[in-house]
Amino acid sequence: MTAGGLTVIWQQFVMDLDALDPHAVEMIFTRHGAHSVTLTDAGENPVFEPVPGATPLWADTQITGLFAADVDLQALCGSLVAELNLKYLPAHHTEELPDRDWEREWLRDFGPMQFGRRLWICPTNSIVEQSNAVIVHLDPGLAFGTGTHATTALCLEWLDDAALTGKSMLDYGCGCGVLAIAALKLGCRSATAMDIDPQAVVATRRNAAENAVAQHLRVTGSADDIVGIFNVVVANILARPLIQYAESITSSLAGHGMLVLSGVLCEQADDVMVAYEPWVEFDEPVFREQDGQEWTRLTGTRRAG
Repeated sequence: MTAGGLTVIWQQFVMDLDALDPHAVEMIFTRHGAHSVTLTDAGENPVFEPVPGATPLWADTQITGLFAADVDLQALCGSLVAELNLKYLPAHHTEELPDRDWEREWLRDFGPMQFGRRLWICPTNSIVEQSNAVIVHLDPGLAFGTGTHATTALCLEWLDDAALTGKSMLDYGCGCGVLAIAALKLGCRSATAMDIDPQAVVATRRNAAENAVAQHLRVTGSADDIVGIFNVVVANILARPLIQYAESITSSLAGHGMLVLSGVLCEQADDVMVAYEPWVEFDEPVFREQDGQEWTRLTGTRRAG
């Protein structure tokens, strides 16, 4: 396929987010092969600089997915309608795009973000003036879960505040690897990142290399390949798989080790904690509202014995 003499290898799907949960939409985009997912302002209402760790969205937000030319976007539309229980999709359109360096194009919509006191997630070549800043450089590209959603932000804030020096860490369902990379930059001696999505494995390895932590990070595409016991286990996925794999996840956690679970809605928190109760003593949950939904971060310590 060609456009103006250039080969069309990308198509872009742009949709008004309205009241939809961006995390749920992003997951559907990703499952249909999105190479990147970006949230942008569709209106005239700017979001001014938030307090550290806050992740607001614009009043009128668009979500954009970049797909290969052969991806069936009608199938994507069908999945969005069915899985989000919609009568019809919000306003949307598609565009055919000639080849170019799209990974760099996305940087126009992704700026430095602060989580906690020291931790920053920034595009490559961004400058942060804070003298004690711990910076994770991340170009979106294949990456997803870069910190814009409350579930990832809650995990990043916990990592910033945790005593990680010399510890080992497992990032279970790593996405772009941002949590594992952040943990290494905050003092972990080693980390393992696991995700069953091959694109996540590629993105994590690339991002680890760009942040000079690849030698301390093991990346795998299967839970069966997780080796060892870890001082810290972080799983930012969804409530159903968290419950389903509770025994597997906790089997990788050392006695008195720290567990962090996210991707959990407020009303799902009790069910998730019950699933882990045989092994984990939980702290008080932490809640974060975003776009009309309340998300939960669950933290706890593995019981000895």
